Amino acid sequence: MCCPAMAAAIDAQAVNGASIASVPMEAPAEKPADPHPAIVHLQVLLDRAGASPGVIDGYFGENLNKAIAGFEALQGLPVDGEPDPHVLGRLADDAPAIQAYAITQDDGKDLVRSIPKDYAEQAKLDHLGYTSIAEKLAERFHMDIGLLKALNPTASFKPGETIAVAIPAGRKTGSVARIEIRRNSAQVFAFAEDGSLLTVYPATIGSEDSPSPTGTHKVKGVSRMPTYTYNPKINFQQGRNRKILELPSGPNGPAGTVWIDLTEPTYGIHGTPEPLLIGKVGSHGCVRLTNWDVEELAGMVRPGVTVEFVE
Repeated sequence: MCCPAMAAAIDAQAVNGASIASVPMEAPAEKPADPHPAIVHLQVLLDRAGASPGVIDGYFGENLNKAIAGFEALQGLPVDGEPDPHVLGRLADDAPAIQAYAITQDDGKDLVRSIPKDYAEQAKLDHLGYTSIAEKLAERFHMDIGLLKALNPTASFKPGETIAVAIPAGRKTGSVARIEIRRNSAQVFAFAEDGSLLTVYPATIGSEDSPSPTGTHKVKGVSRMPTYTYNPKINFQQGRNRKILELPSGPNGPAGTVWIDLTEPTYGIHGTPEPLLIGKVGSHGCVRLTNWDVEELAGMVRPGVTVEFVE
């Protein structure tokens, strides 16, 4: 289920014209009312560089610092997560960060009216799909729905309408040989066979009550658009649900659009119905990524890939 963030209007031309050199060096004491055009641009560039910022929202935060640190690691630079001139200079790109997009009839298909929070009610549905065209497009373009609406304050988000959207990276290709899940930084690092770093993602990794596994495991397989079996005796207690429930597939399901199964029983790397919360709240033991990040990772793994949990 999307987590709409309130945001004032922001002009697409301001984003495309913004210099990332104007990104603040430190987060403000309080969250600004408006998304920062230069931060939107910076988040798009980091996404393109293989250092995912999670949702592109235009705000300074921990996931932005993680993405900068990931970019530094990809570039072989000293890692501190700070947007210093050396880092920003390597990211500098004149290509626009925002483009026009014409909403199609297909964008309005497979929507659902709403997603109940209670798993027993979710189990009665045929599909846990997107609840609006805006939510669907926000995920497609790696955006927070609040930023999408801020860029298009008068939009009704209906087929035939042209709106402004971010231009993130195309899905990265390659072959991942090893995945490193770093608890302390709440990040997932994917490495190639030669040891080079391919991509870095912000992640939600367990919690104090439901920690993720320790040690080294392997990828067992990949399931796209997975259903979800809720078992309170194995998983966790959700509301008053004490029976096993079979929840349908969909981007708003508990496992999101992809489940990367691990050889450690009941654990996996998977998507989420709430991309804005990645890295900000605990999970029930598994590793959560945004749906678009886990889809990219799933396309680069195969059974037998090593998955190591480290501090």
